[in-house]
Amino acid sequence: MTSEIVIIGGGVIGLAIAIELKMRGTNVTVLCRDFQAAATHAAAGMLAPDAENITNEAMRSLCWRSRALYPDWTTKLEELTGLNTGYRACGILAPVFEEAQGSRGQGSRGQGSREQGAGSKGKGEISPLHPSHCPPASSPAYWLNKEAIHQYQPGLGAEVVGGWWYPEDAQVDNKALAQVLRTAAECVGVELKDGITVEAFLQQQGQVVGVQTNVGIIRAAHYVLASGAWSNELLPLPVLPRKGQMLSVRVPEFAPEVPLKRILFGQNIYIVPRRDRLIIGATSEDVGFTPNNTPDGIQKLLQAAIRLYPQLKYYPIQEFWWGFRPATPDELPILGTSHCQNLTLATGHYRNGILLTPVTAVLIADLILEQKPDPLLADFHYSRFQSEPSTPTPMLTHSANFSNGNRPAISSLPIQDSPLIIAGKTFQSRLMTGTGKYRSIEEMQQSVAASDCQIVTVAVRRVQTKAPGHEGLAEALDWTKIWMLPNTAGCQTAEEAIRVARLGREMAKLLGQEDNNFVKLEVIPDLKYLLPDPIGTLQAAEQLVKEGFAVLPYINADPMLAKRLEEVGCATVMPLASPIGSGQGLKTTANIQIIIENANVPVVVDAGIGSPSEAAQAMELGADALLINSAIALSPNPAAMARAMNLATVAGRLAYLAGRMPIKDYASPSSPLTGTITN
Repeated sequence: MTSEIVIIGGGVIGLAIAIELKMRGTNVTVLCRDFQAAATHAAAGMLAPDAENITNEAMRSLCWRSRALYPDWTTKLEELTGLNTGYRACGILAPVFEEAQGSRGQGSRGQGSREQGAGSKGKGEISPLHPSHCPPASSPAYWLNKEAIHQYQPGLGAEVVGGWWYPEDAQVDNKALAQVLRTAAECVGVELKDGITVEAFLQQQGQVVGVQTNVGIIRAAHYVLASGAWSNELLPLPVLPRKGQMLSVRVPEFAPEVPLKRILFGQNIYIVPRRDRLIIGATSEDVGFTPNNTPDGIQKLLQAAIRLYPQLKYYPIQEFWWGFRPATPDELPILGTSHCQNLTLATGHYRNGILLTPVTAVLIADLILEQKPDPLLADFHYSRFQSEPSTPTPMLTHSANFSNGNRPAISSLPIQDSPLIIAGKTFQSRLMTGTGKYRSIEEMQQSVAASDCQIVTVAVRRVQTKAPGHEGLAEALDWTKIWMLPNTAGCQTAEEAIRVARLGREMAKLLGQEDNNFVKLEVIPDLKYLLPDPIGTLQAAEQLVKEGFAVLPYINADPMLAKRLEEVGCATVMPLASPIGSGQGLKTTANIQIIIENANVPVVVDAGIGSPSEAAQAMELGADALLINSAIALSPNPAAMARAMNLATVAGRLAYLAGRMPIKDYASPSSPLTGTITN
């Protein structure tokens, strides 16, 4: 199918953008994996830029603009659909406990209000902020002392010593809003396609030419990524899921106190009144996509809520649920253009997705249709997470040319060798290295330079999750001189490996290697010996080859599997010498020799080589290249070992080309006996 604009993500952000674009005359299709899994369901619908105490100036401006759009925006949606969004300009009350008064008490609030007047405060009075704490514009906040806040909202906990009143903050029923947006999208003619899992962007020369999905390829003129916490599965963006657990309690018909009428925004807890129930939320858990409510999460919510509003302990529990917020490292959204001209980003809204929905829709529609980026978008561009390489890694010419003193270069020797060619790309160095296990980024940079390698493999998952030792890795090397080989390390199934391979391809593109479709394929369910799964590797290889990848599969030294992988279209085969990181050396020599003898693609010996002598031995067998990581990274002097591995690789290759002397069962003197001096 072909559409004018395809939006990936059917949550409130994706739906709102679709409606805005459609209302401006474009044909829009929304691809939704699972409507019920959207971050919308991990929210309580608070529109609370003031209560949230947002200190980033650009973010505060964005949130204020969006909150100001809400009254007219929801009115139009309600008129279009005949449904209620639950929008209420109710204000938000933020009670403060005694121990927090110093950081959130009167006069210490970092943002606040217009000044409402001067004069002394009487008993139980509401006071405006001190002039020195006035906010940039139009967002009043008032301090309520202990007596005033307990009068204003009866039933608060005895430990509440005061609080802030934010009259311009509001709320909307998040679940009702999601349903209203879905209905509105249908009303205006947006095509909604449910149950569609987008697996990869298909890119050519800086353009998206389609999206690979579970039902085939879907094409459009323009694409919008609005898939929230799942965005990182499609592009190497630092958007990760942050799980939020929530619950609701039912307000009894005869409650012991005056029912709660106002939103309470406390410390790590909020309570939102809705008709006959109260919404309590929310945890913030960095646990990936781990589903379900937990006793620990619910217990923490209930303890905090009861401390803030004690009568809750008598209310019957109604429902538990959870969802996944899309969090970025700076907790700000990613909005605007991307590395592809026809791909726009609208993701990473974290705690403020509901609040920012209307302004996101307007800004993205303006950007796509009018090519007029709002100046505010610059503060939310994805490039803020990228930086220039701090220490460019010099790439020397291949040291096989030994031009030093009177030693001849290989080119001057009476011997012919061809370059290493993988998937049509030519490399002079036959040593590949990795980036893991180094004690520091600096040691890794020095070692890569000393090795003279031209291919460096990078674990996609570790880079994207910023695992220890991998922070800043993408910026540490000069990718204009080194070819990136993304690998699927950590994948235990073919499905995982395929997904990570797609992400690796996007990572290479973001780093400037537009035509890089290489992937080192690892499928390793065995966590003790780290032996690759032959069946899963073959399954993943078949699919990735179909998707246009140059697949370099890591395998056991199995000649039959190697041949089968070659037949399905792999660019190389990479048999292990011995288990990963073991340093045991060549334990599979006989099988590697068979693989080399029968292969019509390059054979790269990978894993287990622990010393330069073993590297030379592998090359003497006729291997086309080596991939060595642990032996270099774990050496007391990694850079020196990297140079030694380089020299050993060159020596082994030269020895293979020169040919070995015959092995004999008897001695043969180096100097012949003829012509010797005799008595």
